[in-house]
Amino acid sequence: MITVPVPLGERSYDVLVGFGARHRLLEVLPIGVQRAVVVTQANIGVEVDPGVEHQVLTIGQGEAEKDLETIEDLCRRFAQYGVTRGDVVVAVGGGMVTDVAGFAAAVYHRGVPVVHVSTTLLGQIDAAIGGKTGVNLPEGKNLVGAFWQPSAVLCDTEVLATLPPREYRSGLGEMAKYRFLGAPDLLDLPLDERVSACVRIKADVVSSDEREGASHTALEGKRSRAILNYGHTLAHALEIATNFDVTHGECVAIGLVYAAELAWRLGRIDRARVDEHRATVGAYDLPMSLPPGVDAEELLPLFARDKKAVRGVTFVLDGPNGVEPVTGIDEKIVREALEAVR
Repeated sequence: MITVPVPLGERSYDVLVGFGARHRLLEVLPIGVQRAVVVTQANIGVEVDPGVEHQVLTIGQGEAEKDLETIEDLCRRFAQYGVTRGDVVVAVGGGMVTDVAGFAAAVYHRGVPVVHVSTTLLGQIDAAIGGKTGVNLPEGKNLVGAFWQPSAVLCDTEVLATLPPREYRSGLGEMAKYRFLGAPDLLDLPLDERVSACVRIKADVVSSDEREGASHTALEGKRSRAILNYGHTLAHALEIATNFDVTHGECVAIGLVYAAELAWRLGRIDRARVDEHRATVGAYDLPMSLPPGVDAEELLPLFARDKKAVRGVTFVLDGPNGVEPVTGIDEKIVREALEAVR
């Protein structure tokens, strides 16, 4: 079992990565917990035993269920079960489940502990770690949420073998992102080490900038949490524009190539670096082009609704100082880069 700490002072916690990690749940529950509420989905097929009195609550599947109505329903069921701050919420599932259960835990009684048992590759290397929770609005992805750090995260690589191929490939989109945030050539590593390498990078960034508050300010040599959104400005817009028919990881892969094309047009990187982005995405057998029927007129307004858009449309781009947020890009260049990934 590989243990990766997320150092956040009194909010610090460990991420356990390895085969069978879900069976370590009882040891990572907050001290003194008497009851648990396990939040999952009917199709997950992963059972856990918290080792204390518990109730299992299921939520719906798909991005359409990732909304405020689901949060209200969960919180009402917490109340009916009598959940208190002395209890714990256990989220068992992918990014949708940890986002939703984490948000419900954050707002119920103004905060109850939560432990994530992540069952997808995308969740294990990204969504379950760092305390970001939230749900969608019709106007955009993850526009309502809270920062609420878990008490622990269990990344059980055993369960990844049961993922449908497209779901697994979706996680590879996020894994490809880490290649440009300092990860080694992950394809050469065993699975547990690949996952833990991504987790270490995310833990390092989150410990530097827990709430993404330094996105537009100096960090004295530390890294802004906004860099974890590399490729995501286009990715989130594509998810909305395609009504989530294209998976998150597939959208991130396209977004990485787009970000490279945009950075090249701004003189931030050379053509060889763009080719490196395309080669990395290709090595993971992920798409590099916009889905048919999606055009700039649909995407540009969605860029403006992105959470990073504090001072106008913001992209996270590669450059001489590494990956960082960039604002004030001429719309003509934004459109030209979109044509390069059509």
